[in-house]
Amino acid sequence: MGLLMSQDDLARALREAGAKAGVPNEASKRMVQRWESGQVGAPHPRMARVLEMVTGLPISSLGFSISVPSAPVTEDGQGGHDVADSATQVLAPQGMTGAARGDYSGIWLSRYEYFSSGRGASFVGLHYVVILQHGNRLTVRSLPGSSDSPLTMELTAEGNVVTGTWVEQTATDGYYKGARYYGAIQMLVEPTGRRMTGKWVGFGTEMDVNTGPWELVFQDASTNKATMDKYNQRPVSRAD
Repeated sequence: MGLLMSQDDLARALREAGAKAGVPNEASKRMVQRWESGQVGAPHPRMARVLEMVTGLPISSLGFSISVPSAPVTEDGQGGHDVADSATQVLAPQGMTGAARGDYSGIWLSRYEYFSSGRGASFVGLHYVVILQHGNRLTVRSLPGSSDSPLTMELTAEGNVVTGTWVEQTATDGYYKGARYYGAIQMLVEPTGRRMTGKWVGFGTEMDVNTGPWELVFQDASTNKATMDKYNQRPVSRAD
């Protein structure tokens, strides 16, 4: 299953996550061994839900044989920079049904802007991400082929307001040399359910506080392996 934890650790994490989510289970090392050996083609739907919560990935990507259903920048006077939204936005695919109201699971395009004080310019970060929803909790994980800098988010949706945290592990051979950045994010969901737009807050290389625009644009409601393979590539920003 490709997780960086032992079979005992995974079983323990599944039991703990199930208890917190009101989906108690008896996950054991033996159960994990049966999954990894292929003796069990797919977990019970209740266990599949907990597996998605623990791994942050759709069940179809975990090796089971079947699936279970340039911008203005303002200095803040304290060393930080606030990046305003640029005129360039990413379009949702035309002719494609948007995310069902209140259900945001699927493939989305993540786009944010930030100011690099070391380079004196603004830049755009793009990732294709998988969103999995459990109740009002959204887990966001970038597809590895979409960027050399993995991105994760833990979000909570309340009505049309989405709030949470983000973490990006920058590429070791990139400008930021593997530095880990993190912060908070808040976005508003448009009435169509096809786009979330808002702001991120985070720190810079000199431990100053920065802000900038962030948006998530719906691409596809499917999270099966074929769909993830389709989007496992570097995104291209398009003008609105």
